[in-house]
Amino acid sequence: MDLASIIGLVGCVVVVFFGIISGNQGFSALGNFYDLPSIFITIGGTFFCVMISYSLSDFFSSFKAFKNAIKTTKNDNVETIKNIIDLSNIARKEGLLALEEAANNLEDQFMKKGVLLIVDGTDPELVRAIMETELSCIESRHKSVVGFYENIASMGPAWGMIGTLIGLVNMLKELSDIASVGPNMAVALLTTLYGSLIANWIAIPISGKLKFNNNTEVMLKEVMIEGLLSIQAGENPRVIEEKLKSFLSPAQRNSIGNEDENGFGGE
Repeated sequence: MDLASIIGLVGCVVVVFFGIISGNQGFSALGNFYDLPSIFITIGGTFFCVMISYSLSDFFSSFKAFKNAIKTTKNDNVETIKNIIDLSNIARKEGLLALEEAANNLEDQFMKKGVLLIVDGTDPELVRAIMETELSCIESRHKSVVGFYENIASMGPAWGMIGTLIGLVNMLKELSDIASVGPNMAVALLTTLYGSLIANWIAIPISGKLKFNNNTEVMLKEVMIEGLLSIQAGENPRVIEEKLKSFLSPAQRNSIGNEDENGFGGE
């Protein structure tokens, strides 16, 4: 699990919970923030409205992508560059055909596919086109899921406002009945609260984390493309290393530099 996501989601609950119970009513105030019609209007309206924009299968698959935002991703640019340099050393010493055996030990299917294309003698421009097309498709799928949560973020407050208007209309229609004012105002105010929570506690942060994960994965795969094409072109492992370091932050570049002192990337 991604610790930052878990702490953030739980921390938001703690902050709201503290705000509710910090008043004079204490824990008994929690009952003031539960209203079934408000929940039904806001949550039900939000998800049914978002469902209109998707097929049923896409809706549920996008909804399940929530777990991708709270689990730890394995994208490691430094480790990927080290693997590419190892492959370049193999190719330089034993030839490109020797990479086929090394490809069997690769966990990343994108890199493995690129290595096998090189081993098969595919034209470099075609290798780039194939891998960039796959990368584009991956990014497109990710953007679709991000858009799903952005739709929820926009629909949540909108349906909260709809619930507010319903509550206000009911209240004004029965203003002579003092007993009805409280329940109708609860619907009016709580739907706005629920809509804001859906957007600002869940949907916007989750879409932001998914965007971050997408950008990280895209950059990682761009490193793979450049590195593998450099191997195919027969470039020196040291030159490949310096080229790929441009994708890294200064701290990450230093970590590779420390490995170099112990013989990494040498021949």
